Amino acid sequence: MINVLIVEDSKISSTAFLHELGDTGRYHVTAAIENAANAEIICMRNPVELILMDVCTADDESGLAAAERIRKHNPDIKILIMTSMPEHSFLQKALEIGCDGFWYKELETMTLTEACDAVIKGTFPWPEQAPVLQIGLARSDEFTDRELEVIRALAQGNRYEEIGEQLFMSTNTVKYHVKNILQKTGFHSTIQLVAEVVGKRLVLPNY
Repeated sequence: MINVLIVEDSKISSTAFLHELGDTGRYHVTAAIENAANAEIICMRNPVELILMDVCTADDESGLAAAERIRKHNPDIKILIMTSMPEHSFLQKALEIGCDGFWYKELETMTLTEACDAVIKGTFPWPEQAPVLQIGLARSDEFTDRELEVIRALAQGNRYEEIGEQLFMSTNTVKYHVKNILQKTGFHSTIQLVAEVVGKRLVLPNY
């Protein structure tokens, strides 16, 4: 039996995961918690071999931040990141942290059990990209990495000058990127742009 920690703030989802894994006879859920900030403590006090880690958890705690801490101190624990959010940066962050898999809950490319089995075997097929969204007249995969960085900074409420300092570019270069983004999307203002990317969860400023 493989000992599993579920970190999921939806009680309905957490219960469903618990039953699905329990029915396999191969997984034992050691604990199910709602807040990722408590995951490291659970790992210290209980035998955990696999963590199912949601990205957006209770009290706005980031599952990715918790996974990074756990990876440093418990490198042998397998971590499967889970999310229903299409936020473009989550996938890359999980790769950089060194997580063992990334499962989009609503894409149904594989069941949770299949995802867990693949993570344990070390054969998890990583998604090639985040889900593609329609942002105005543009598809989210039409934005460059730099444009996505500018969009995120705008969504965080930064002025052009602040964005330039954060991204090590001139204010004029920031304006150039914003102009291109607005042309691609057909929006007339950054207010429209931010409302769209946040509303469709391409960018979640707090994560």
